[in-house]
Amino acid sequence: MNLFDYKILLVDDEGTLREMVVGFLRQAGFHQVVEAESCRAAEKMFAAQAPHLILLDVMLPDGDGFTLLRRLRENSEIPVIFLSARDEDENRLRGLGLGADDYITKPFLPEKLILRVKAVLKRVYRAKETREEETIVLGDCVVDLGSGVVHWNKKEESAADTEVSLTAKEYAVLQKLSQERGRIVTIDALCDAVWQEGNYGYENTLVVHIRRLREKIEEDPSHPRYLLTVRGLGYRLV
Repeated sequence: MNLFDYKILLVDDEGTLREMVVGFLRQAGFHQVVEAESCRAAEKMFAAQAPHLILLDVMLPDGDGFTLLRRLRENSEIPVIFLSARDEDENRLRGLGLGADDYITKPFLPEKLILRVKAVLKRVYRAKETREEETIVLGDCVVDLGSGVVHWNKKEESAADTEVSLTAKEYAVLQKLSQERGRIVTIDALCDAVWQEGNYGYENTLVVHIRRLREKIEEDPSHPRYLLTVRGLGYRLV
């Protein structure tokens, strides 16, 4: 599929801003853009249109983007980019902690928005189309890099096997660590792999993705055996 064939759902209650963002996207080549002005409308549009990416405002008339993302995450790993006038670190980290792929503060330059949209779409969909099948075995955990799915094989007879999907950034982090398996990967190198448009200021955000990744691949995330922190340097996958 061509990059510009992907469908984008824009969720924002400001009609003027929606019109502006839709204009930016279409001018850049993204012609399949659908809109919603509330959480309720967004859920209906999501079910009816099956978009490939969501641009999501934080403050909405019938709720907030964080709650909406949490509901969507119950059944989908669709990539989400927050668009918010609130730039506090707490809100940024909260959104990323819920599984968002990026967080852009209003007002923003059109070029910045388009760059982030393209980067997320490429990481999520183009990578899946072009990469070779590969697995990473971490004890009872098996990560299928071909599908971005983590499989857990439970030892107890009464326990069912489970699986969970990686987000785009979790995938990028794990892929980079896997490529350098056994060696230290610096924080800067990981940020370069995840945020290709520039890594400045993403160190705290990287910590959030590392924590969420450990929750998916470690039996005891608080005491990791495989994704290790090398204090003052970076991380290592063993």
